[in-house]
Amino acid sequence: MKENVIKNKSFAFALRMVKLFQYLQSEKKEFVLSKQLLRSGTAIGALVREAEQAESKADFIHKMAIAQKEANESDYWMELLYQSCYIDETAFNSIKQDLSEILKMLSSIIITSKKNRNGKW
Repeated sequence: MKENVIKNKSFAFALRMVKLFQYLQSEKKEFVLSKQLLRSGTAIGALVREAEQAESKADFIHKMAIAQKEANESDYWMELLYQSCYIDETAFNSIKQDLSEILKMLSSIIITSKKNRNGKW
């Protein structure tokens, strides 16, 4: 079976968000922004998994588009955590790179799926 790169990357990102959430809560005593990041950062992978069981191409595209929105929201929370000095530059840049890769993949999947919408499901 072919490796599902977006599924693997989004799961690894979700796991990273769980660990960052734990760190922010225990070490930095930050409870609001970290919860927002946890929610959006883990939603990406959950939506990718949901898309695997899509009822139609339109449903698949819709779920991937929502995953893309959650990734964009995660990017916002990361920027806010960095600018408010809850995370350092090294962590920020590393996570930002992961998010950038995920966003590019999701965008590509959505564009390709829209182009192939009229084909068989």
